[in-house]
Amino acid sequence: MKQFLIFVKKEWLHIWRDRRTLFILIWMPVVQIILYGFALTNEVKNSNIAIFDQSRDEATTTISNEIASSRYFNLVKNIHSYNDIGATFRKGKIRMAIIFPINFRNDLLHTNHAQIQLIADASDPNTANTLTNYASAIINDYQQSINQNEALPYTIKTQVRMLYNPELKGAYNFVPGVMALVLMLVCTMMTSIAIVKEKEMGTMEVILVSPLKPFRIIIAKTVPYLFISLLNIISILLLSVYVLDVPIVGSLTLLMAESTLFTITSLSVGILISNSAKTQQTAMFTSMMSLFLPTLLFSGFLFPIENMPIPLQIISNVVPSKWYYIIVKSVMIKGLGFESVWKETMILVGMTTTLLGISIYKFKIRLA
Repeated sequence: MKQFLIFVKKEWLHIWRDRRTLFILIWMPVVQIILYGFALTNEVKNSNIAIFDQSRDEATTTISNEIASSRYFNLVKNIHSYNDIGATFRKGKIRMAIIFPINFRNDLLHTNHAQIQLIADASDPNTANTLTNYASAIINDYQQSINQNEALPYTIKTQVRMLYNPELKGAYNFVPGVMALVLMLVCTMMTSIAIVKEKEMGTMEVILVSPLKPFRIIIAKTVPYLFISLLNIISILLLSVYVLDVPIVGSLTLLMAESTLFTITSLSVGILISNSAKTQQTAMFTSMMSLFLPTLLFSGFLFPIENMPIPLQIISNVVPSKWYYIIVKSVMIKGLGFESVWKETMILVGMTTTLLGISIYKFKIRLA
């Protein structure tokens, strides 16, 4: 028993002295519980919507107020023309638009029938279905409230229209998300061992006497992986079009250019990890564990970001896959041009420049 306790004490001392392992053992479950508790939810909340009220009567005002006050919706704009509806959707500002026709209340009172049109962004079919169901439920509640004391019930019909994905195919949301996930993980893991491998193999001295500048050395290490990643992009797009029947509605050239930019961003993350890690095993583990969950949670692929608390929404802004996912959906699914994704593009350019700058600086320190 004494020997057993001595062995337990020895193992405890090993863990206690390895502060990194201790930190992971204690804080990783806490962080995961917090992330899963707030981010992993299928409930759709705080979705941005717009209302086009052509009647502006008591009935439409009441319904609009009930929808706007619901925790499921966030009214961001009152639209004044049909042209504004398409423009607002193209800018990605809303997920659904609610349209009240002219003389809504008069039609309801005199003919006992009225109609409301719901237009949803079906590039994410699950969210579009959920939002139209929520809005229809609120409208039905209003209909029941006005029918309580009426001999002849009033009927409000909702006409639902799905933009970009009328058939509500899941692949339209699945393909952009998988592209962001695969490119981020594969590119990062490929380059995460590029520099640390030199140190483990004892060939760092060759680099030290090399006439190449640190910037060129890093670029030289990423170029082969860039070409491999471009082949991955092409294969994913071919499978998407010819196997999953997901069309490329927008410019193929723009989509390839944006994918190349995101690939360079991912390779830059891998180079930074490789500069910081001491062993290949550590580099691979870091690239896998530190990027898989953020890419899965904060890209908007599985869980709408607007559902998350504000701190997690802020954290999502530093995850490159979030911006690439928006770009792919905008170009590939919605058919939008560069003018609609230039902000996301500039964010990726800024991230890439920052990551490369830090990597070169750390590499210079390692060579010194």
